[in-house]
Amino acid sequence: MTKNEIVLQEFYKIITPNKQDMFDRIAADRTNFLTISLENVYQEHNASAVLRSCDCFGIQQLHVIEKNNQYKVQRDIALGAGRWVDMYNYDQGANPTMDCINKLRSKGYRIVATSPHADEKTIYDIDITQPMALIFGTERKGISEEVIDSADELVRIPMYGFTESFNISVSVAISLNVLRQRLEKNNIDWKLSQEEQILLKLKWCKKILRGGQQLEDEIRTRLFGKE
Repeated sequence: MTKNEIVLQEFYKIITPNKQDMFDRIAADRTNFLTISLENVYQEHNASAVLRSCDCFGIQQLHVIEKNNQYKVQRDIALGAGRWVDMYNYDQGANPTMDCINKLRSKGYRIVATSPHADEKTIYDIDITQPMALIFGTERKGISEEVIDSADELVRIPMYGFTESFNISVSVAISLNVLRQRLEKNNIDWKLSQEEQILLKLKWCKKILRGGQQLEDEIRTRLFGKE
């Protein structure tokens, strides 16, 4: 048993059995294999709905590019999803968009830009055997030319009406639904490892307990001494 497992056991002596069961069940279905990035989303309703969709579909990381617009969450729409999803903001420097793309690439993600103008690939036939970062753009203009030029691939959601595109929060939800189902049917290793699940559950425990980080420090010192 690893030290992190032992510390988690100590936390599980404090939180309720219901929370323990919930953390175990949900962490086992989380993934970092697929992640979402939003570029300059400015409508709070959509920003909040995307965060909620990430949680519902088991997406652990959300990357937010705030080049011109600040990402704001409405709590009544997000329904607490911000507590459980790891959100990374890119709002510093001359080019937050490229900062985000470069960071995602350094983590091994293939950059996939979503656009209704993508001719070849759809979310139904895009390759899912490699880690993927899906980038969605603003409600009015979509993704920037910078994202299009930097992306490894363009992908679209099939549409059959007069309107050119879905609302961004709808686009994210549809994409995650399709890709999650495709991953479930694939035999690739796309869920969190056991150690990643343990670390995630430790993080969640600290979020629901007052002074969670201090409590972890005290547990580690008591069990393992000062490291």
